[in-house]
Amino acid sequence: MANYKNLILWQKANDLAIMVYKLTESFPKTETFGLISQLRRSALSIPTNIVEGYGRRSKAELSRFIDMARGSLAETEYLIEFSKEIGYIKNDVSEIRGLIEEIGKLLWNFQKKL
Repeated sequence: MANYKNLILWQKANDLAIMVYKLTESFPKTETFGLISQLRRSALSIPTNIVEGYGRRSKAELSRFIDMARGSLAETEYLIEFSKEIGYIKNDVSEIRGLIEEIGKLLWNFQKKL
């Protein structure tokens, strides 16, 4: 298997994690151990599951970790929407929404090819 860093999928997932970390910097400090932590953990779980799956060196294990990444992506998407609804995110999230959609498609297509 090739290095995970060469995957567009991993690169996009890594970009999303960085975006989420920057986005949550403006959340209220009272959410440090709540929503901030949960959102960051779910977003970071997407690229880290890809990395861990690659580290297992079997297609079955990689597929299992891609499943987990898909679940984390769904969680991240919900938490972004929730944060927007309660007013923690004031700016437009269309770029993040688009990236989430793109990563979802990439995960699905990648898993189908395993």
